[in-house]
Amino acid sequence: MDYSKIIDKYYPHGSELRHIYMIHAQKVAEMALELSRKHPELSLDNTFIEEAAMLHDIGIFLTDAPRIHCNGNASYLCHGYLGAELLRAEGYPLHARVCERHTGTGLTKEQIIANGWNLPHCDFTPETLEEKLICFADKFYSKTKYLETARTLEQVVESMLKISPESAAKVKEWAALFL
Repeated sequence: MDYSKIIDKYYPHGSELRHIYMIHAQKVAEMALELSRKHPELSLDNTFIEEAAMLHDIGIFLTDAPRIHCNGNASYLCHGYLGAELLRAEGYPLHARVCERHTGTGLTKEQIIANGWNLPHCDFTPETLEEKLICFADKFYSKTKYLETARTLEQVVESMLKISPESAAKVKEWAALFL
């Protein structure tokens, strides 16, 4: 797979959105690969991790998020699901799973229904170790400020607590596995 061709298709060179996208994706990929290499006992697929981390946010351009130069019509919450649709159409169903499962620490069918979110009523929670690792690494990098500076684990846990105690607990579980 040449993930750069897919990125080029949706993110024009020279645009501010591409700049934000590339820095974020590269930082997430670097962290995920670094953590993977620290744990050879997990037998993770580093090629897949690099590709999927670089593409995990491919759907953001379809959302309405002006702070990061996204001028689409969908809610930002839909970016994972929309990115998954793009990657399935490109012929990459396993990479698509990373897209749709990286939001927060994953979204459950129950959360989607209870909150009335405009998403399919199914579970979008990371299942494989690679999905969990990329989701975990993504929590350390913002697309809105300090693009190249990683948050601390404490900051990540605090931000996940704002979502739910379960999300914070999942981050701590992943930290024990990957850090």
